[in-house]
Amino acid sequence: MTTEVRRFVIASLEEMNYDVEGIDDDTTLGPAGVDLESLALAELAVRVEEQYGVKFSEDESEELAVMTVGEFCAHVTNRLALAETAGQAE
Repeated sequence: MTTEVRRFVIASLEEMNYDVEGIDDDTTLGPAGVDLESLALAELAVRVEEQYGVKFSEDESEELAVMTVGEFCAHVTNRLALAETAGQAE
């Protein structure tokens, strides 16, 4: 699932007109990496929310900026797994 999320994130960044060449799991989303500003981070979060149904709080935007692409994808995958587990418990 992480690979699928990664493909979606990279495709989203490309659609948002960011240069995705050379982006890997160690590339940060914020400064010194992809260099997403707060509005772009919010747009990426909304795209992921719409695609996968995971929700990010407004407080998380600073955390997202310091995450690497790999950490972000793992974070989304973990939330998906938690949501699936919670759904099975009901």
